[in-house]
Amino acid sequence: MSLHAPRGSHWLVDMYELPPAPLADPAALEACLHAAARSAGATPLGGHFHLFGPGQGVTGVLLLQESHISIHTWPEAGFAALDVFMCGTARPGLAVDQLIATLGPGRHEVRVVERGV
Repeated sequence: MSLHAPRGSHWLVDMYELPPAPLADPAALEACLHAAARSAGATPLGGHFHLFGPGQGVTGVLLLQESHISIHTWPEAGFAALDVFMCGTARPGLAVDQLIATLGPGRHEVRVVERGV
């Protein structure tokens, strides 16, 4: 058993029953991830978002001083998979709350993995 606090908290978020149009909009998704990072008290350093084609999915990552937030979308299935990994004083749960409120899934699942325990 470790006597050390976790180095970071990794939140895995699966969102279902999402409207397809926002899932195919890299600029909107990047803005969403920036807002989530700010709500968690994290510091964005830069991002890269790629649209696979008209109406197709997006893969993107926002690099943070405290680690990262990434998203992968499937508009045709109304599904998005997100990773929110943060360390330090950032609060990843607030970022996840912001992402859920903004994207508005019909249902979602969240798993938390403490890293570096």
